[in-house]
Amino acid sequence: MAEVLVLYYSQGGATAEMAELVARGVEEVNGMQARVRTVPHVSTVTAAVESDIPANGPPYATLEDLEECDGLVIGSPTHFGNMAAALKYFIDSTGPLWMSKAMVNKPAAVFTATASMHGGQESTLLSMMLPLLHQGMILVGLPYSEQALIQTSSGGSPYGASRLTNDQLNLQLSADEKALCKALGKRVAQVAQCVKPIL
Repeated sequence: MAEVLVLYYSQGGATAEMAELVARGVEEVNGMQARVRTVPHVSTVTAAVESDIPANGPPYATLEDLEECDGLVIGSPTHFGNMAAALKYFIDSTGPLWMSKAMVNKPAAVFTATASMHGGQESTLLSMMLPLLHQGMILVGLPYSEQALIQTSSGGSPYGASRLTNDQLNLQLSADEKALCKALGKRVAQVAQCVKPIL
């Protein structure tokens, strides 16, 4: 069974909810399964450390998860138009994979959640793509053949799945945002099946 790694960081659960939908999209493709992983918080106190196993949710990601996957989808909340520090910190640790070329030619995609309509969804998605390009991965976006991308009035972008979330307004994922999360996972899984024979 081939696997797509769905790797994310989530503070309040909005990005985690998207990750679950991306994973469901992956598993809509016969012969594919999702491996869901997260990353620990980054402490402002350098001596503080997280437990090796999170109290709840999926396990923390390891470099082995990346090495073993056939495709990758990463997600982060938007922090000032960029990915969260915790995800960036983990990505910065992937130098050994770059050296070994372990990620070359694997498909990859990105997703994000923002608290405001113009809160940096697209800049976050684009910034998350940069390390994937350095790793030699094949970027997968969302084509306009996805009807939800044309009709969405909140999240959604050709660069990846996104959502609008706001704790004060108690915004839920829209039907279009859900559809685009699943479509992104499915597309990465389909591309992974196509490129696996050449890896």
